[in-house]
Amino acid sequence: MSEIRHERIRGDGIFLHVARAGSGPPVILLHGFPENWRTWKHQIPALTAAGFAVLAPDLRGYNESDRPSQREAYHLKHLVADVAALVRATGRERAHVVGHDWGGILAWTFAGAHPELLDRLVILNAPHLDIYRRLARGPSRQLLRSWYVLLFRIPRLSEWALSARNFHLIRDLFRRQPFKPAFSDGETEAYIQALAKPGALTAALNWYRENAAPDAVHLARSARVDAPTLVIWGERDTSLGIELLDDLKRVAPRVRVHRITDASHWVQNEAPDEVNRVLIEFLSAR
Repeated sequence: MSEIRHERIRGDGIFLHVARAGSGPPVILLHGFPENWRTWKHQIPALTAAGFAVLAPDLRGYNESDRPSQREAYHLKHLVADVAALVRATGRERAHVVGHDWGGILAWTFAGAHPELLDRLVILNAPHLDIYRRLARGPSRQLLRSWYVLLFRIPRLSEWALSARNFHLIRDLFRRQPFKPAFSDGETEAYIQALAKPGALTAALNWYRENAAPDAVHLARSARVDAPTLVIWGERDTSLGIELLDDLKRVAPRVRVHRITDASHWVQNEAPDEVNRVLIEFLSAR
């Protein structure tokens, strides 16, 4: 990690803080909620050792990246444009894109919007929104698992709930949700400190609020991916069921799925060796 260079790269009207390392074919790593670029601590050295150049941004609103105050600034069209700017900043025509959680939803959407900028796509425990919306419609197991999404869309109430008792609910995500220990107390504290910055928690929640709009939902649901695609899935995810893997070939005909039975939602932190092996094999294949 000592070889990482920290840069600011212009996105869609804002600047993104980016951790950059290595040289070779570019790989862009997109984190989810409520993390930042540090969630890829196991993948960055493995990828650079395998001959890749890595860009791991703090996505807009997070940690050291710019934090627009307007909710509409977090619409998927702006998030996708940020990723397109990162690809162009590599100096290459295309890049591999890897996304987890919200970063995975963004990666699915980017792949559909900019196939000309994408080499290969990797998704970690993040649904394609078309499949997710179908399964979460009406009374369903996935709808029950997604109760928190409804909470996160309520302004002020969700900020209060998540920050109460020194961010107890967020700490619980990192301490109790993983199937196996994945985050040290120091790492958890670093994530909390980033979320405690003025406006940071609201910015992160605005991803949920703004992208419930019909045009944002349509943008994500309509994404189709022709590029080679790998989905890595921790099967013990309590928020996203394995039924979200069904019918993936309809939206990504060249997809293959790698399931990890003893990992949960935080799969890249719980099973880093297996994730790194499968990830590097896939990105290195001709």
